Amino acid sequence: MTADAVGAPCWLSLMARDLRAAQDFYGAVLGWSYRAASLGQGFAVAELGGVPVAGIGAVAADFAVPVAWTAYFAVEDADAAVARIRECGGTVGIGPVAFPPGGRAALATDLEGASFGVWDGRTLSQWRIGDGQAPAWLELHTRNAFDAALFYGRVLEWDGGNTDGCEVSYEQDQVVLRHGGQAVARLNSGPVESGSPRPQLRPRWGVHFKVADLDGARMAVLKHGGTVVTDAVPPGSGERLTIRDPDGGLFTLDRAATAASVIHRLDGASGHI
Repeated sequence: MTADAVGAPCWLSLMARDLRAAQDFYGAVLGWSYRAASLGQGFAVAELGGVPVAGIGAVAADFAVPVAWTAYFAVEDADAAVARIRECGGTVGIGPVAFPPGGRAALATDLEGASFGVWDGRTLSQWRIGDGQAPAWLELHTRNAFDAALFYGRVLEWDGGNTDGCEVSYEQDQVVLRHGGQAVARLNSGPVESGSPRPQLRPRWGVHFKVADLDGARMAVLKHGGTVVTDAVPPGSGERLTIRDPDGGLFTLDRAATAASVIHRLDGASGHI
């Protein structure tokens, strides 16, 4: 466990309706196995090769919220982070709420309505975006990446001068977030529709997972009740697929070699803001 990830993505969770069904789907598509979580029987930690990847909780039905992947960002003080969210015009939906073993979390939405979480507590030292079995990267789809960076920079203290904090740069309409010198997220400007009935067109934090065999993963998705979202990926992007799981949760699969090349390109970005 570690506490050195201030402002950086520190965990990823899926709010599902049926824990067992979600485990079966993601196990088939991404090869995950599961172990019990400290939060109780309605939660599980997904692992790949014995390394934690994400959490899955059967909480969507209890809270009447859409099934979705949520990125959590580490903060030093959840109460202060929640206050900053409200001051900057965001909306706090839940929390801060205490979770074992001693952490506190809150769920919120940014100025455009994209959901995210904040976490105050120790984090898994094995979990780093872009490393090993972890997600390849996170990507915010928003109307104006620069405005979004100002919001998240204030809320998550990206510009707080913390030596263990994050570095932000601006390149070709994208904002790139790094932690420890490694690209962990990017914020993209583009057309979004806050009130769209199609979740893939709304402002959102998207998660990218790496797969060695993209065609095989597509077959597993279709076989186990998922769908390929054709209008969520730019034309000609044959190295990635955006997927809707059987409950409607969105995520993107990237061919492993492509994910590595994108991370390398982001690591070379310049233009600090």
